[in-house]
Amino acid sequence: MTSGFGFWDYAIFIAYALLILGVGLWVSRDKKGHQKNAEDYFLASKSLPWWAIGASLIAANISAEQFIGMSGSGFASGLAIASYEWMAALTLLIVGKYFLPIFIEKGLYTIPEFVEKRYSTNLKTILAVFWIALYVFVNLATVLYLGSLALETIMGIPMIYGVIGLALFAAAYSLYGGLSAVAWTDVIQVVFLVLGGLATTYLALNTVSDGGGFVAGLKTVYEAAPDRFAMILDESNPEYKNLPGIAVLVGGMWVANLYYWGFNQYIIQRTLAAKSLKEAQKGILLAACLKMVIPLIVVIPGIAAYVMVNDPEIMARLGEAGMQNIPSVGQADKAYPWLLQFLPTGLKGVAFAALAAAIVSSLASMLNSTSTIFTMDIYRQYINTNASDKATVNTGRISAGIALIIACIMAPLLGGIDQAFQFIQEYTGVVSPGILAVFLLGLFWKKTTNKAAIIGALASIPIAMYFKIAPKGWSSNPIFIDTPFMHQMGITLLLTMVVIIIASLMENKGAEDEKGIELTRGVFKTSPVFNIGAFAVMLVLVALYAMFWN
Repeated sequence: MTSGFGFWDYAIFIAYALLILGVGLWVSRDKKGHQKNAEDYFLASKSLPWWAIGASLIAANISAEQFIGMSGSGFASGLAIASYEWMAALTLLIVGKYFLPIFIEKGLYTIPEFVEKRYSTNLKTILAVFWIALYVFVNLATVLYLGSLALETIMGIPMIYGVIGLALFAAAYSLYGGLSAVAWTDVIQVVFLVLGGLATTYLALNTVSDGGGFVAGLKTVYEAAPDRFAMILDESNPEYKNLPGIAVLVGGMWVANLYYWGFNQYIIQRTLAAKSLKEAQKGILLAACLKMVIPLIVVIPGIAAYVMVNDPEIMARLGEAGMQNIPSVGQADKAYPWLLQFLPTGLKGVAFAALAAAIVSSLASMLNSTSTIFTMDIYRQYINTNASDKATVNTGRISAGIALIIACIMAPLLGGIDQAFQFIQEYTGVVSPGILAVFLLGLFWKKTTNKAAIIGALASIPIAMYFKIAPKGWSSNPIFIDTPFMHQMGITLLLTMVVIIIASLMENKGAEDEKGIELTRGVFKTSPVFNIGAFAVMLVLVALYAMFWN
């Protein structure tokens, strides 16, 4: 298909790309006579202010899997998918208050490093290898695939060229500059991301209302598809298995969110690079506030697309002959790229820059964190324990480059996945409950032992796979349970925690572990700014769920 891009679209997009590359390389420059060390490269010299942390958290999080995947889920199931965003806001507050104080006090570079300090080097290495594999084969590959799918749908660029182009763009500044380049460019990326996303939302709603504007469009969409605005789905809903009712509030979604926001290297690394704990917590609060807005730019467009393609009058008005790649029920992830066709010249460039910003910022973040874990937890632990600053930083760059090459090879193999956001959640959910159990008990139960943590982490996989097997055709067998994957995650977490608790008590006979964390009085005390902001976020959350309960 032809892209429909005009001169100003190309000009805006090229200006965006040059701005990102220029800023990324400028902040990456070394002061005369100074050799980057591990803290400079992997933790941005521990100099990030709160507003850069908050912006970077959102830029790292929002990627093609949200713009493309979550819009696709909005097209398929409606506003209920927004629970991932709105409950993430609450999760961020919990992470800022109860997890960050411990992580920052211990001066961590990586999440596996916490495992070593609390448990053992062996368990740290197991989890480090797991995270590297997850980032390369699932996260990086999926973001590259969805990003290139968008390029293919919008501009007709063959997928392999899209994969290579996005990879080179992300590598151009992130491999050289490290976290500093990634975090500071993320501030710019977020501006493009939000403005471009809002422009697409406005155009979609304005089109639905035949020029009536944002509010009229929202009203039209709500009246045309009220079922798409239910936040809590019942069992009769075809998407119930993906978003099983009340479990999005008090069930398995907490497993996904606490694991992702609390113990995910490419997310938490930004907060570890803060000037101070208070700056990190204020950054977390900013990210929580931005999270409340994200469904407006990634879910509402998907619902608007659903209304458009199911309304003959709207389709006739748009002139179906000129429309391409119209999404169907089985092609939900085409909803967002399809909407971009209707943006006017100039805005199309802004929206496309927003999509590119989301993709490239996440790629850069994942690359930096993959290299951080490999360098700090594998290379300096086993390969070169006395590595110089130069060797450490170069290893980080090389390992990121290798990870990117592998992900580029894997990305085209993911073709044919529908609702990629749900795919990522479901398959990450096989391993996240076990890891979350290890961390939660390690943080807050001093009797947890290293041996018990290893037993629990290993046991969590067969427990999770027990539930995964049933939907594959064995559910008629009475020994298997066919249940939504969110329930699977919740049950797996609880069972894994039981395994760890029993194993710990058997080993230590009820005594506290020598590496147990001493939680001193006042460790979880937060500033008035954080407390007031957190209270405001919770009030808005209650109002939203009350408004769109069913």
